[in-house]
Amino acid sequence: MTVQTQSHRIDGHDVLEHVLDVPLDHAAPGGERIEVFAREIVRDGGTDRPRLLYLQGGPGGRADRPAQVSGWVDRALEDFRVVLLDQRGTGRSTPADALTVPARGDAVAQAGYLAHFRADAIVADAEALRAALGSAPWTLLGQSFGGFVITHYLGAAPHGVRAALVTGGLPGLTASADDVYRRTYAQTARRNELYLARYPGDGARLREVAAHLAGTEELLPTGERLSARRLRQIGIRLGADLGFDALHYVLENPFVTVGGTRRLTRAFLADVGTLLSHATNPLYAVLHEAIYAQGAPTRWAAHRLREEWDGFAEDADPTDAARPYYLTGEHVYPWQLREDPSLAPLADAADLLADKADFPPLYDPAALAANEVPVAAAVYVDDMFVPYDLSVATAAAIRGARPWITNDYAHDGIRTDGEHILDRLLALAAR
Repeated sequence: MTVQTQSHRIDGHDVLEHVLDVPLDHAAPGGERIEVFAREIVRDGGTDRPRLLYLQGGPGGRADRPAQVSGWVDRALEDFRVVLLDQRGTGRSTPADALTVPARGDAVAQAGYLAHFRADAIVADAEALRAALGSAPWTLLGQSFGGFVITHYLGAAPHGVRAALVTGGLPGLTASADDVYRRTYAQTARRNELYLARYPGDGARLREVAAHLAGTEELLPTGERLSARRLRQIGIRLGADLGFDALHYVLENPFVTVGGTRRLTRAFLADVGTLLSHATNPLYAVLHEAIYAQGAPTRWAAHRLREEWDGFAEDADPTDAARPYYLTGEHVYPWQLREDPSLAPLADAADLLADKADFPPLYDPAALAANEVPVAAAVYVDDMFVPYDLSVATAAAIRGARPWITNDYAHDGIRTDGEHILDRLLALAAR
């Protein structure tokens, strides 16, 4: 395979843009092919440095598009050439979205195509790119889902890895979607309580908006009606370092009276719409539970399990002040794919993926127990998205892995203090 490269300059660095043709199904290399894209940043004088491949969170998120070199990228460039991979289906890689996937045919055909977009395929793409670049084994840095990809990488292609660094992304090796969501609902309830302790008035305001939505049609900028159950999904921000404050500012002034009628402000609806829309990352919703599927269907685990916690029930009454009324977190629901216009064309295929019983295992416990690659991982005690106890167990199961267990950060610490986090992980891996 031959990589095609273009280049330009940014902020005193060379930027190489690589496009590579790879099989849709790496087990059938003679079949359909797609493109993957990667952007490589090289500091002046750093041409001879080894490469670091960054695997971003998601699934379904494109790689960072830095307008300037700062944060963890700046730190990494002291020692590496940095490669930012648009994981298959995202960014400048062959897109998989509500326009392209339905063109493949019925829901069965769509689901069959989307089944090739999990961590195993991303690792095969990365190895194909490494070979095409003529690169020695590279250092991996994975945030969130990127850590899941790294954990597969260590079992499937350790020969391609010089060292592995994970931030908030060690998965449970054998955990089911049910195992994960039971834990994340419990942690999301805790985050709700911490949020309301910081901003006590926001709970009443949230209930007020939800009750209003039950009797008044309010449209998001994308044209669909905002329902109370979708409103509660803004709680995904509870898992971020600055998320409490961001949600408070969304909820601080939601209403306006027009002609004697109380309505939600356009600004509020725009802010909520930005938090809820998956127009730029549809694979996040479509494949979110599939990242946990290993030999058994997920059957919309987050939807099935939410009633187990008081406060998360879908039909919870916001006017019942005697019972909690929680925002949800990193939980995807089948009705969500039909209410969001950017997801609706993929809803039937997503249902089939939720019922798919033959997704193969993603992790190789035996290979990880024999691991020889230096591994360092930041494990966040208060992580709302990746359960702490599962991450600690996985760190213990990977031979030689060095966990850094901390409650100094929420799930997105790499964005708020990336330079320090990367520096700490590099030091751990070098021991």
